[in-house]
This record gives sequence, C-alpha cells and structure tokens, in this order.
Amino acid sequence: MRRNTLLPGSRPGRYVWIAVLLALGCSASVALGSTSVNAKTKPKHISIAGGWSGSYSGAFTGTFTLHWTQRGSTLHGSITLTSPKGKYGINGSVHKGKISFGVVGAGATYTGSWSGTSMSGSYKSPAGGGSWSAHKTS
Repeated sequence: MRRNTLLPGSRPGRYVWIAVLLALGCSASVALGSTSVNAKTKPKHISIAGGWSGSYSGAFTGTFTLHWTQRGSTLHGSITLTSPKGKYGINGSVHKGKISFGVVGAGATYTGSWSGTSMSGSYKSPAGGGSWSAHKTS
C-alpha cells in the first residue's frame, strides 16, 4: 500500500481539488480586478458646451463671453469681446484636454487646455498675442 506523504491518513486527490479551486478563485479575482481597473481608466466624454466667461491680456486686454455647441470633438459658437468690441463666430475642436479655436472675422486663434469648469491658454492675432483664461457659467 502506498503511503501519503502530505498528511498521514489523508487522500492526495483532495489536495489536488483544493489547489484547483484556489487557483480558479484567484484567477477570477484577478479577472474581476482588471475589469474594474479598466472601467476606472476608461476616458469619459466630457462636454464643454454651454456658456463661458473670461479675460485676456497682451496685444489686446479685455473680457469675453462665449457660447459653445459641441458635437463630438467639434466646437461651434460665438464669442463677444470687449476689445476689439464685437460678437464673432467661432469654430474649434477639443481633444484630450486640449482646445483650439479661431474667431471668424477677427483673425485670432486660441489654443490651450481645459479641465472641468476652467480653461486657459494663449492667443495670436495680426496685432500680436497674449494669454486668456475662462470659467464655465452654464
């Protein structure tokens, strides 16, 4: 008769099944854990549509309000500037926290970054450039 060297009086087959069940349990935990990590790191689509208010300085200094509509990463809307005074059409895009847009009729281009309810960056125009910042109002 063969003697079990694991534990006296026990069956080796029982330990094999326990090991298999433990391995399956650990694999399931790893799979579930990786699923929740992937869910946490999946990028969320965040809209910047709505109203924004801000200020700019440099070649021009003043305040502005803008209103965006957004479809995917494409932006359309209007901006009202205090200098040069007027309301202008704007077109732009957003991608991974970066924003860029141009003011139709004023010849200015804006680039920058946004996060949550604030954005900031720099602008360029035929008369020079500067910086800008804004916060979401609606």
